Amino acid sequence: MTTTLRTFAATAAAALLLTLTACTSSDPAPTEQASASPSAEAEADSGPCAGVEVVVELPDLDLPESPAGATCVEADGPIAATDALAEAGLTTEGTEEYGDQVVCRVNGVPAEDFALTAEDGSEYFETCASMPAAFAYWSLWTQPAGGEWGYAEEGLATLELEPGERLALLFTVNGEPAAPTA
Repeated sequence: MTTTLRTFAATAAAALLLTLTACTSSDPAPTEQASASPSAEAEADSGPCAGVEVVVELPDLDLPESPAGATCVEADGPIAATDALAEAGLTTEGTEEYGDQVVCRVNGVPAEDFALTAEDGSEYFETCASMPAAFAYWSLWTQPAGGEWGYAEEGLATLELEPGERLALLFTVNGEPAAPTA
């Protein structure tokens, strides 16, 4: 399964890179600070997260409620990605075909009745039956302490994070954003 996920991630990264060569933006999407607890909020105000920072980014989709933001989750040792998301107040939904190995929705986004507009102007409604559309999907990223963002090499079910690391769920529509900006 890990080999399949790595192959999928590499294929998705290559396709995304080809798609994005003509449409990059230097305008980072704004995010709002959220916190899992008062101590996490105080920690975020005083500097870098001492635990694991969970970041959710997506382009402006005119959503009534957006899961976008960053949350510092307390962790003094390894923490499962699924636990970090839960502590950050985030829920994910997989697909019928691939289960939790593919993230289809984060806190209900995109809703099944929400129209996602492709570059050609057509509308798409995500049903979470199989793989999300190639132009509108959630990707999972990790960033080691002091390092660069990169596609996660494993899925949420098996991914563990160390204190100082960051986890991002990034929703990309028509190539934007191409990578986490936080």
